[in-house]
Amino acid sequence: MSAKRWPKKVYTFLQLLLLVSYLQSEESLCRQRGDPEIAQLSKDGDVMLAGIFYFHGSWKNKENTYTQKPLPLECIREFQFAQTMRFAIEEINNSTDLLPDISLGYNIYDTCSSNARSIKVALALNSGNDNVSSTSKESCNRLQVQAIVGEGSSSPCTAIASVLGPFHIPLISHFATCACLSDKSKYPSFLRTIPSDNYQSRALAYLVKHFGWTWVGAIRTNDDYGNNGMATFTETAQQLGICLEYSVSFFRTDSTEKLQKIIDIIKTSTSKVIVAFLSPREMEILIHEISLHNLTGYQWVGSESWIFDSQIAAMDKTHILNGAIGLSIPKAHVSGLKKFMLNIKPLNISNNDLFTEFYEALFSCKFKQSHLEDIQTECTGQEDLTGVENSFTDMSLMPIFNNIYKGVYAVAHALHTILECNKTCNSSVHLEPLTILQQIRKVLFKTKEGEEVYFNANGDPAAKYEIINWQPNENGIVDFVSVGLYDASLPADKQLNLQNKSFVWTQGSKQVPVSVCSEKCPAGTHKVSQKGKPVCCFDCIKCAEGEMSNIEFWSNERRDACVRKEVEFLSYKEVMGKLLTTASLLGTCTTAAVAVIFFRYRKTPLVRANNSELSFLLLFFLTLCFLCSLTFIGRPSEWSCMLRHTTFGITFVLCISCVLGKTMVVLMAFKATLPGSNVMKLFGPTQQRLSVLGLTLVQVIICILWLTISPPFPSKNFKEFKDKIILECALGSAVGFWSVLGYIGFLAMLCFVFAFLARKLPDYFNEAKFITFSMLIFCAVWITFVPAYVSSPGKFSVAVEIFAILASSFGLLICILVPKCYIMLMKPEKNTKKNIMGKG
Repeated sequence: MSAKRWPKKVYTFLQLLLLVSYLQSEESLCRQRGDPEIAQLSKDGDVMLAGIFYFHGSWKNKENTYTQKPLPLECIREFQFAQTMRFAIEEINNSTDLLPDISLGYNIYDTCSSNARSIKVALALNSGNDNVSSTSKESCNRLQVQAIVGEGSSSPCTAIASVLGPFHIPLISHFATCACLSDKSKYPSFLRTIPSDNYQSRALAYLVKHFGWTWVGAIRTNDDYGNNGMATFTETAQQLGICLEYSVSFFRTDSTEKLQKIIDIIKTSTSKVIVAFLSPREMEILIHEISLHNLTGYQWVGSESWIFDSQIAAMDKTHILNGAIGLSIPKAHVSGLKKFMLNIKPLNISNNDLFTEFYEALFSCKFKQSHLEDIQTECTGQEDLTGVENSFTDMSLMPIFNNIYKGVYAVAHALHTILECNKTCNSSVHLEPLTILQQIRKVLFKTKEGEEVYFNANGDPAAKYEIINWQPNENGIVDFVSVGLYDASLPADKQLNLQNKSFVWTQGSKQVPVSVCSEKCPAGTHKVSQKGKPVCCFDCIKCAEGEMSNIEFWSNERRDACVRKEVEFLSYKEVMGKLLTTASLLGTCTTAAVAVIFFRYRKTPLVRANNSELSFLLLFFLTLCFLCSLTFIGRPSEWSCMLRHTTFGITFVLCISCVLGKTMVVLMAFKATLPGSNVMKLFGPTQQRLSVLGLTLVQVIICILWLTISPPFPSKNFKEFKDKIILECALGSAVGFWSVLGYIGFLAMLCFVFAFLARKLPDYFNEAKFITFSMLIFCAVWITFVPAYVSSPGKFSVAVEIFAILASSFGLLICILVPKCYIMLMKPEKNTKKNIMGKG
């Protein structure tokens, strides 16, 4: 980066405080140095930037093995953050567009993971006394701090924000995610470049719900991050019907006895999914203990603090976390950052113990001024990281680095606006913390990578997460595979978007694990909660007859109680029942009108020539056919069930017998015209009556046998529809029902054959033609009735049967009797004996 001339005018310091926080509490790096105060590194500039960062990581010692004993190499992540801030500042200082003629400096502090030290630094900077480290080799100006970037943990941020809030000093964090910090009444000056856990916790709950896990365990860090995040998760989970079998917390300083209790809880639990809302340090400790007890077969769901941490994955030697799924900050790239970070040669001239010890630990060497007791290698200051693979060269946390980068740029853009910078900046503007805070809240800019940066009313950025799945590759190394996205800015039903990718679950399984307290209740049962257990644990009790679960059966989501099913039958009150009743009454009235016309013209040749007695009998029986359809409508009862089928069977046989008799009369009349034929004597009026009576008697006997052996009866059909009870008439004996229909069909076919044979007889008004057509319609209706009746569900089968009765009845009425009425009423001149005889 090219150097830029700094102006002689020195402005009020804007301190961007970088408190480098270590993990260890009892054996921190500070104690190793014997320094109870705070390590500091400063670089002067026109406007000074300093910041607070807090991050947990897992580190390796010189033997490349993991250890809980603190070593200087444990500072690696913190120094990566420091390098990121230096990179952003130098990039801004070499920019001619942002803050021209203004150079930014920085202060870097190490608070050794102590909230008290973090507050001490913040108060010291606020009071103008930033020389708080006894190890500092530089003299810093005593000027009031005006902006802070950091820390990376929620608890220190809540403490600092509470103390500095009344002074309106902006505090921008890159990794403090506690939802509590969004409360502007308590923390008015807090902002962050990472989404609030309010979104993450809800996203995790929706993710758990998506895979059908309703019985889960939860482990959290016992601090603001874990407690607040898990509280939101629990609240959302309850709304989604998810139950927590257990919810436990621990902190890195807790005793081994407490950790052992957590292990025992996991062992005795029945849930197979564990939601871990843990910081990386607590996750390291937990994984170490779980590996010792070989607790495998659990599906882990992780928060963003550890789910994308390659150090955690490398530490999981027994592959317990394989298949883990969780939320991660979206992938990011800051061009030029890696090259800058790996160029650590300037660190050897920093003249600061903080960087000196880091440099020595990174290359396992010692500078001349250090004691060379057991270390044979001396640091030259020219050591090169090219080709070296260690924790420092690992760029897996680039999304976190990007958050630091955006935080520094947010301050720079706010300053750019306040100082009214164009080609130059207005040096007369007095910088006030409140002004800077207000302007940072308003910033809206894009990074050089095109990412848009802004803060909402709560000081939070847009909430977007990648859904990460731990998938081991062929070499056994875990790949963090992105399998979906969560975008809180979208509508609720579109926020969770899982891509069509294959997942790897615990123990390498391809099947989604099952974690429920009780299996879903089968159809026809309802839930009964188990005493003393959450609502997700229940027994399934069968519903009483005629009852169903209180929620739709096909959803199969909840069955908390049984309710009565809706009773369904073909009623006079519904539209279908009304239409069929109207058609039945219309047919009855039409038949009665035809009977009146026939009676009025009973002495005319047309009526007399076509067997008036059989015509009147046919009209009477047709009226019964129309009326018998009404017995099929209404609530089935024992009597209605027996009456509807037998009445229908007998009345139709009566009608067909009359039609058959009329057909036979036509045939016999033609035979009687032949010389010497006495056939009409064998088929006179008495014989016709006896034939009708005899043919009907057969049907009566069939019906009596049916009613005696196994009569129809009212029944409740629970199988046709899951949410309804169909009241219907069971056939009793299917043989009886189909015998009744078969006999009607036999007579109809016989009548059709005789009418077909007589269709061309030389009468002027040949009734056989009309009988043939009517029987054709009759047979077609009942042939189509059979499959329609069998396949129609519930009350529709009754409607099909009624329709068949009405259609065949209207066919007989219209085809046989209505044409005669037409002649009698409209063509009376043809109603003469001469015309009937064909001599007109």
